[in-house]
Amino acid sequence: MEFARRLAAAARQEQFLTVMSREEALAAFRAGVAHAALPPETLPLADTLGRVLARDVASPIDVPPFDRALVDGFALRATDTEGANADRPRRLALNREILACGVASALPVDAGTATPIATGGVIPRGADAVVMVEQTEFFEDALAVDVTNPVRPGQFVGYAGADMAFGETVLRKGTVVTAREIGMLAACGLSEIAVVRRPRVAVLSTGDELVAPGEALRPGAIYDSNGAIVTASVSENGGEPVPLGIVRDDEAALEQALREALAQADLVVLSGGTSKGAGDVSHRILSRLGKPGILVHGVALKPGKPLCLAVSEGKAVVVLPGFPTSAMFTFHEFVVPLVRALAGLPPREEEAVPARLPQRLASELGRTEFVMASLARGQDGPVALPLPKGSGSVTAFSQADGFFAVPAARSGMEAGETVSVVRLGAGVRPPDLTLIGSHCIGLDRMVGLLAERGFRARTVWVGSAGGLAALRRGECDLAALHLLDPETGCYNAPFLEPGMALAPGWRRLQGVVFREGDARFEGRIAADAVSAALADPDSVMVNRNAGSGTRLLVDGLIGAARPPGFWNQPRSHNAVAAAVAQGRADWGVAIASVARAYGLGFLPLAQEHYDFAYRATDRDKPALAAFLALLGTAGAEAALTEFGFEPGGGDS
Repeated sequence: MEFARRLAAAARQEQFLTVMSREEALAAFRAGVAHAALPPETLPLADTLGRVLARDVASPIDVPPFDRALVDGFALRATDTEGANADRPRRLALNREILACGVASALPVDAGTATPIATGGVIPRGADAVVMVEQTEFFEDALAVDVTNPVRPGQFVGYAGADMAFGETVLRKGTVVTAREIGMLAACGLSEIAVVRRPRVAVLSTGDELVAPGEALRPGAIYDSNGAIVTASVSENGGEPVPLGIVRDDEAALEQALREALAQADLVVLSGGTSKGAGDVSHRILSRLGKPGILVHGVALKPGKPLCLAVSEGKAVVVLPGFPTSAMFTFHEFVVPLVRALAGLPPREEEAVPARLPQRLASELGRTEFVMASLARGQDGPVALPLPKGSGSVTAFSQADGFFAVPAARSGMEAGETVSVVRLGAGVRPPDLTLIGSHCIGLDRMVGLLAERGFRARTVWVGSAGGLAALRRGECDLAALHLLDPETGCYNAPFLEPGMALAPGWRRLQGVVFREGDARFEGRIAADAVSAALADPDSVMVNRNAGSGTRLLVDGLIGAARPPGFWNQPRSHNAVAAAVAQGRADWGVAIASVARAYGLGFLPLAQEHYDFAYRATDRDKPALAAFLALLGTAGAEAALTEFGFEPGGGDS
């Protein structure tokens, strides 16, 4: 009787609806179910390992939060060491305090003095450099120290915000959280973070012949390996498997199991029950579980032809072939991309990539050096860009796509050499767009909006002049700059070379920043306030690095003057504001939005032009074209206005 029932069932078996090509099946599946990240959930930092950031993360503080010493030694003024050598050392009187880590300075470093300081100690007011203790001779009786070599301004000083600046986007939406990202988030003081919710994937196996591993194997039965393999593969690809065991070849039981699976999961994967055999009932059930129902039943694959793809009320149901080889081939081809997309993860990528070094890289002979590098798209293939941040930087490891080694027997690598970049964590695929130049939180937001349009960008902050140099060498697609030409009074355009074009970005108000209540600045115009500060020998400034657009404004303000603090030259607006807010300096030049963020007074100087240079021949490249088009959108203008910037327009 049972044999007759099965023969009758076989006679009723529906054939494959339509056998599609692989491309048609993939297109139908993507059109039928959203391959997009699930909504976020907020978790304690310790629980985010392996998860995907649901939104951009901006640093709520400067890291480091103050200018700090990078070596054990003495904080001093670099000008006091000019001409020093072993025969004619420069003697400096020692201040009566020792700056260990966590100890705030009570005494300024005046001309002719120095303060002992430990690695990580706060740079005291008036100091602009640190000399290593090995390059000095200490005289206990005289409480003095001899410096035997000249010290350059900024030597062994780690400036506030040099690693991560307050308000700077330090991790992007879509970043996979590894130990390095957890370190960055902890350094920012963040105890919890929003991550993409992991997709719950219900895993079922069907077949009267299946037995769960660990149970006795009856005659004619086989162990269910597909369930175990699929469950493990779901975990490997960022999903949360929900194993629901084995369901018999019974239509009512299978329908109930599938309905229960859909109620508790984001995606259901069933292995077995897709072939033309007598037990094939799944496709009939899928047709009545919910619209739109079956999208694909039969794909021109070998192995994998019996694959069935369906959607029920927005949730995918995938029925894999029963044979393990066919099941896993189709699982990785169709299901893995969906699981990773729902989890917010990128596609699987290669483990390493060869890349060209764009310029010579010096290295210390006798020691193997591992160089952290990011990847850019060069004219003739991937380019490896060594990251400028040092060993004390948290972000150097996070921003790297990988690393390459310089052998101990070599003093460097030559420009044009090919290096093998060993991947780190999330992969080594070069970004769609590389931007190098001057930092701005407005650009952080533009990069985030570009990512929403499907283009991945990398930003490297080296200053306006450094960005132009990188563009000239072909290391980037865009150079971010705000350089004022004193002869023409124009921004940026006079600095372009033949073949370069300029895209107007936005306008930022530059001005003198100071602590509110300071009578030397309060209620004055910028020029008068700076004149008063220059006339006061106790007034300490904080400068900007040579090559930056802001430095040109500073040079125009102070002319040939070299007031205290002149050689303190950090690389960002945030570091300038931090120095003033913390009392290590009295004034500097920064943009208005940063002044507001730090609660500082602000005297306007100039409405500067923050623009983008690019190679004119590259304008129609997809990622660059998308960025240029983005600049004029309502969404971009609204974001810039929110930061206090004036979007686009005007001549540079």
